[in-house]
Amino acid sequence: MLRLTLTVFCFLMATGEDTEFDEDVDLTDFDLGIAPRRVPRQVKTILTKETKPHIQELSIKTTIISRYSFTAVHCALLNRHSAAAEGVFQYAIPADAYISNFTMIVGGRVYQSEVTPKRKKVKQENDKTRGQDSGDTSIESELEVFRMAVKIPGRNRAIFFLTYEQLLQRRLGRYEHVTSIRPMQLVSRLSLDITIVDHSPITNLEVLPLRNGKGITSPASSTALKTLAKPEPPITTVIKNEKNVCSITFNPSIVQQAKITTSGNLGDFVVRYDVERELGIGDIQVLNGHFVHYFAPKDLPVVPKNVVFVIDTSASMLGTKIRQTKDALFTILNDLRPGDHFNFISFSNKVKEWKNRLVPVTPLNVRDAKKFIYTLAPTGGTNINSAIEIGSTLLRDYLSTSEANPNSVSLIIFLTDGRPTVGEIQSVRILGNTRSAVQEKFCIFTIGIGNDVDYKLLDRMALENCGMMRRIGEEADASAMLKGFYDEIGTPLLSDIRINYTEDSVQYVTQHLFTNYFNGSEIVIAGKLTNKSAESLHVQVTATNDDKSIILETDVPLRHRQVETEKHVKAATAALAGSGRPSASVSSYRWDVALGDIVEDFAERVWGFLSVKDGLRSRLKSKTSKEREEHIKQATNLSLTYNFLTPLTNLVVEKPEVLADGTMAPVPTVSPAPLEGDSAANSLREDTEEGQPQKSDQRSTGTSHQSNTVGKGQSKKPITISKTSADGDPHFVVEIPLSKLTVCFNINGEPGHILSLVSDHKNSGVTVNGKLIGAPAPPGSHKQQRTYFNTITIVVDHPRRAYIEVTPKKVILDGKDRMVLACHSTVTVTSGVLTVAIVGKSNVTVTVGDNISFIILLHQYKNPAPYQKDHLGFYIGNSKGLSPDCHGLLGQFLYEEVGFAESGVDMAPSTVLKVKERSVPVVQKTRKILSGTQSVDCWFARNNAAKLIDGQYEDYLMSHMFDTGHSAHGTNRL
Repeated sequence: MLRLTLTVFCFLMATGEDTEFDEDVDLTDFDLGIAPRRVPRQVKTILTKETKPHIQELSIKTTIISRYSFTAVHCALLNRHSAAAEGVFQYAIPADAYISNFTMIVGGRVYQSEVTPKRKKVKQENDKTRGQDSGDTSIESELEVFRMAVKIPGRNRAIFFLTYEQLLQRRLGRYEHVTSIRPMQLVSRLSLDITIVDHSPITNLEVLPLRNGKGITSPASSTALKTLAKPEPPITTVIKNEKNVCSITFNPSIVQQAKITTSGNLGDFVVRYDVERELGIGDIQVLNGHFVHYFAPKDLPVVPKNVVFVIDTSASMLGTKIRQTKDALFTILNDLRPGDHFNFISFSNKVKEWKNRLVPVTPLNVRDAKKFIYTLAPTGGTNINSAIEIGSTLLRDYLSTSEANPNSVSLIIFLTDGRPTVGEIQSVRILGNTRSAVQEKFCIFTIGIGNDVDYKLLDRMALENCGMMRRIGEEADASAMLKGFYDEIGTPLLSDIRINYTEDSVQYVTQHLFTNYFNGSEIVIAGKLTNKSAESLHVQVTATNDDKSIILETDVPLRHRQVETEKHVKAATAALAGSGRPSASVSSYRWDVALGDIVEDFAERVWGFLSVKDGLRSRLKSKTSKEREEHIKQATNLSLTYNFLTPLTNLVVEKPEVLADGTMAPVPTVSPAPLEGDSAANSLREDTEEGQPQKSDQRSTGTSHQSNTVGKGQSKKPITISKTSADGDPHFVVEIPLSKLTVCFNINGEPGHILSLVSDHKNSGVTVNGKLIGAPAPPGSHKQQRTYFNTITIVVDHPRRAYIEVTPKKVILDGKDRMVLACHSTVTVTSGVLTVAIVGKSNVTVTVGDNISFIILLHQYKNPAPYQKDHLGFYIGNSKGLSPDCHGLLGQFLYEEVGFAESGVDMAPSTVLKVKERSVPVVQKTRKILSGTQSVDCWFARNNAAKLIDGQYEDYLMSHMFDTGHSAHGTNRL
């Protein structure tokens, strides 16, 4: 260890002329696809001495669109040794972010995580299995550090792909985005790319020096730090700022990393910025049937406040903690305004009041308060319950007097570094006593210092009483963070804020009533539009200021806002497409595609993110167990819908099995779930373009069903299904009943294209669209890429509008009520004229009324190869209820007559079909359908079904998943 330290020290102290460099350092182990670099021999020595797997590449990419950030982390670990070795992927994420995806590729096999509902905890005595590895790994979302350890086969690598999402909070007039860069070793290829795109011009952009504190700290801490000189961004940082689009890159070489630290603990990369904001009701953005409203007024008079500081003076506060706390309180006292009223309480075993009532801010009172703070001496235990009750009584009694300003803002600032040890120590009772003491008359803001704090208690105490909780790390600057937190809430501008929208135009609106609005912050609301074709949305904001009521209202032009929002979404996706991607061979996990897909739905994801937060808050405030369960169910469903890892869900991923000789265990053969009882099994094969099945022994669609009626071996009712389908790459098969012919064709679309499959909006009211995803072609294929359906939507307009959205993981039924059903369970749900029947991990049958049904096959892989993607197959079961005017790629043939063109006497048998006076050259082929269980002879039309279908392939592209084609741009025009 001493020798290694001296080697590193000599390298760092050496000048460029004295340091030996190896021009021809061997980077073949890294397989990075980059030219060899000048790497110091000393650094190479450090790398070769490491016995654990080496991080070849750590690439982090963030896109922030309208203050909502999507981050993708890609890490490649290389095991150079012949024996298997444990590799650890560890990454710190912001505490208020939600993980939305985790994938591993180990030994060439893909292990995709699954978000599952968290089961109620059952206490078990002598539970010897707790903490042991059972093959599946559950990762608690409340931890800020995500950690995954896996065995990596000898001379092989593991690739980890993690994504998370976060709504940036505005504090003290700035948004702050923090990226933790702590690989804990020197990295061969390290890169960070941040793209900021906003509807409003970006202002006050700043990249801070690397922040080396442990973990992710509060933005308020760094905001409160005052430096004389403007801080310089980290070395190699490149910033490009163009009004509404900003890009930031950080790409240090191994040498540059070693100059910062040889441990790999580089620190936090911090970006701050703000945007120009509209006056009045704020900024409203509209996208795909959802809206997001940002409200942050400024230049308003300050509302007076009534504040009680409750400060922990137990023995554990001795030393640095109490000194820094006193320093912050001295500064805060100087910042109190005339018109404010305040008091101080200290607590340990007993509670000590500075005054028996709140007093106004005067020079004399401020001086006396400083004397009280100066004399605080840590001793004894921690009586949290009594401190909160006495502080609440002081504030409540003051508010009942005539002296209190009815428009003032009242709050308690509570600080502790420990858990309750004196008096009432049960968290549930402390929370109940706090609610009874507060009586919804004021808010509690809590601050925890150090590692021995019950942060769950402080968080609930704040959430249940309209406040916020802030953490201060053990080694953080408590004085600066405490002062920074006070600055956030020390300048109230509005109270009792209510934001309303046209009642018939919106639904599922997130929290729109707010107790207070503080200067430099922001209120964000999201919702769904019930009428997407509406011209405008009426917005009204009411609030109370210092001495009057405020009413702001306007009509927002929805179509204009939709166009404007689409513009900056395109700017974000363009920025993604133009930036780099991981150089390792993981082309099936291109993050520009992965991020691009979710960026295009950012407004809906903001709504989902805020709705989950609302549900979690509401469950804490529930007064009955039934109400609590309803909120838990709602928040859990939303977490599953958006694949969020939240306190109500688990992230489960199967770990690879590595044999003693360092090689991967063979893939187990798993029997797939049947489609029709026991008579038809999925053979797990896909058609290639030429119609030949390709083996795929790595897919598992499950071994048993969850339903009692199925799981006990009872036969299921066979599904009546036609050959008319779109499955695989996608391959279309159409059985034309009137002509007793079967035709087939391929559609070579692009990832992200939305195709019209069935369009009968004007008559039966049914529309079916499918969205394509891309996948690399398998080895030896002549194709560049393949495309599959990963989302099918069915829209029904009669007797009222409803829709069903199907993905390989879940089914969303949105009729009168919104339901989210997992595809791994067997269940049947009826809502109005719609019935959804799921056979776990096998298929979904959607029935509309008595004479329309569709079957959607679930093609799911357990450990897929990089070119294998979970996807869907679409089959028409019953089309009797669809009208003769039905259209779409499949729907147009349901009532069509197709025949052969006549052949001359000396000509070979005809290979030309006649379709509506069009001559269509065809060849005979055989296609596999129903996952390879049946063969179909069909006449194949080339070139995207040219002349076989009405119009061109481009005519069937839809603008969004729920586009019914009713407008001039839809498919009904054909």
